[in-house]
Amino acid sequence: MLHVMHSTATETRSVYVHVPFCAHRCPYCNFTLIAGRPDLHEAYLDAIELELSTLPDVLEIDTLFFGGGTPTELNCQQLDRLFSIFQNKFQLLGDGEFSIEANPKDITSGLLEVIKRHGVNRVSLGAQSFDNHKLKVLGRDHQAIHIHQAMELLVPKVDSVSLDLIFGTHGESMETWSADLNQAIDLKPQHLSTYGLTYEKGTAYWKSLQSGVLELTDEEVERNMYEHAIDHLAGVGFEHYEVSNFARPGFRCRHNQVYWTGKAFHAFGPGAARFVNGVREVNHRSTTKYLNDVLAGKSAVGEREELSPIDRARERLVFGLRRLEGVCIETLEEEVGFTLSEICGSEIDQLESRGLLQNQAGHIKLTRSGLLVSDSIWPRILVPNDG
Repeated sequence: MLHVMHSTATETRSVYVHVPFCAHRCPYCNFTLIAGRPDLHEAYLDAIELELSTLPDVLEIDTLFFGGGTPTELNCQQLDRLFSIFQNKFQLLGDGEFSIEANPKDITSGLLEVIKRHGVNRVSLGAQSFDNHKLKVLGRDHQAIHIHQAMELLVPKVDSVSLDLIFGTHGESMETWSADLNQAIDLKPQHLSTYGLTYEKGTAYWKSLQSGVLELTDEEVERNMYEHAIDHLAGVGFEHYEVSNFARPGFRCRHNQVYWTGKAFHAFGPGAARFVNGVREVNHRSTTKYLNDVLAGKSAVGEREELSPIDRARERLVFGLRRLEGVCIETLEEEVGFTLSEICGSEIDQLESRGLLQNQAGHIKLTRSGLLVSDSIWPRILVPNDG
């Protein structure tokens, strides 16, 4: 068996920063966030600065990603300070990717000046839809006009702009979804992410589902919407490179590919999950718990897990299969120190026989049928029946 090498802190070349603030919580959202608490913004910045103070000298990185929550819920002065805190600890290389998630209503000329001054070169805009009724159903605080106004500011100034879109909302028609795709394409983003609506336990949507106020979208309708996105976006030049992600050539999200290829990454802020030296740590998910502990000089970490080599190998395979190009079997086996059969027994053969996976020239990848049911495939690999 090969020796499995873990990335060290100095080899960790990506950073994720979680900004937990939102104006309000959308009914489908189960992310780590705190809504309507601008009074905590300054304490958050103080805590982030303290959390980073444990790091050694300035580290070189390739990707820096600010997500949430809604990072642009911070005002321009606070965002300026947040960027400066990280740029004092991390040096993004010249061709590095610097991303921030944003709410359409938050994009102003003042915000644009701040992000450009600090070198942000990729903005992920939470559009979700261009249909105002659908946006209301989703509990969003913006309308279609705000997306258009934001894109008018962003596209000429930022190297890469991505739009998030949701499909499969309650009562949504194929016509509504097709119109969303067309309007998104017309705005000329370099990247699109499309997500089927999910009903997560603990959300307002989950409660509405359980009480019968909402109904799940028919699986066939949702599959048709997903396939329509795949075919339509390919037809206008987007590369479908990951289950939910599409990009113009040269504009794939480099930061997310760190996750999908099993590389190490730093992470900071409430609920942020990092993977360094073969260990996964998750910060306290409660924003107030995180703030209280860090500001009191305590650790930000709430959970710590070191996966066994075989579990790490299975996770690496699952993440890799999310990419449309799949996984090179030889490379995977060299990296993790196990053969494919040792990783998941006969599951791969069974999934191939069902037409959900295919082996092409030593690469294992999802078929079109596998793409449509990928969420049901991952548990079979992570916990194989004969593993």
